This record gives sequence, C-alpha cells and structure tokens, in this order.
Amino acid sequence: MFSLRKTDPFFTALLAIAEHVQEAVHYAHDFKINNAADLKEVSIKLKNYERSGDDLVYELTTRLNTSFMTPIERDDILHLSIKMDDILDGIEHFAAHLEMFSLIDIDEYVHSFMENIVKSTDEIVKALELLSKRKLVEMREHAIAIKKLESICDDIYRTSIKQLFITEKDPIRIIQFKDIYEQLEDVADYCEDVANTIEAIIMRNA
Repeated sequence: MFSLRKTDPFFTALLAIAEHVQEAVHYAHDFKINNAADLKEVSIKLKNYERSGDDLVYELTTRLNTSFMTPIERDDILHLSIKMDDILDGIEHFAAHLEMFSLIDIDEYVHSFMENIVKSTDEIVKALELLSKRKLVEMREHAIAIKKLESICDDIYRTSIKQLFITEKDPIRIIQFKDIYEQLEDVADYCEDVANTIEAIIMRNA
C-alpha cells in the first residue's frame, strides 16, 4: 500500500513527462501553417520537444537505476515513461514528414486526428495527476476516455484513406497523405498504449 507522505519523485517525474508531451502536442495542433517556412519552424520546434522529452526519460531512468525503493514496480514506471515518449516521437515524425513533403494544405482529417490526440494527452495528464496523489482507481475513467478517442481515430483513419483514393488523382499526393494519416494513426495507438499501461498499473496496485 502507498504511504501518505508527500508526492513521490517518480510520480512527479512521470507527470512532468506527461505535461511535456501535452505541451508539444498542443503546440503542433495550435500552430497555423501558411508556408514552407512555417513547416520548418514547427519541425524544428518539435524536434526540440522530442530531445527534451528524451532528457526527461533519461533522468527518470537514472533515478530508477540508483533507487532502492519505488512506489510501484520499476518496470511499470519505465514502461509508462517510454510509452508517453512514443507519443512525442510520433508527433515529431509527423511534423518532419509534413516538412519533408512541403504539405501546407492540411486537410480536415489531419485536423480531426490532431483534435483527438490533443484530447488524449489532456486525459493522460489528468490520469498522471491522480497517480501523483495516489488515487489509482480514479485514473481508470481517463484510461477509458483515451481508448474511446483512439477508436474515433480508427474511424477517421478508415474514412480518410477511403476518401483519399476516391478524390485524389495525383499519385504522389496519395502517397504523401497516406503516410501522414498513418503517422497520426500510430500516434493515436501510442496514446492507447499509455492507457493500457495505466490500467495495468491500476490492476496491480489499487
């Protein structure tokens, strides 16, 4: 059982990673792209977010390797940090591909993907805030919400691919947009991985 002492440094570190991922995803969603220079700026900024995220995970891993006691299983702490970092990596790859393809005209499907991924990162932060307060059972509703958002992204992916092949005649743009949709579907899957990890932590510790 958890003690009633102040917030554990591992939970604080996990929350910091979650908030960093949330900030990066919100930035990617909110930035208005008007030209190729904007694409470059977003790509560079998200690369910086990705590097900073790696530093946060490294610091957490170092603490794990030098600590005798942890509030939950070491593997759960490490797994959760890595799964959150996967989201950050995925968003960085998405931005890099937009810049590589010079895709300025972002369509409704990309916006829909991003809206739901943003909501997922918000739910992850809420769940990790509860973890820092040792309110494990209450975390479940946020894990469920993330899974529902991932299911919405599944629907967006199927619709986007179908419409792409119906409406787009340029084979190059088909390849480019298919790649972008797949990148975003992967990010939604990474969010679900976090939800699954949260549920596993609840099951083992609540």
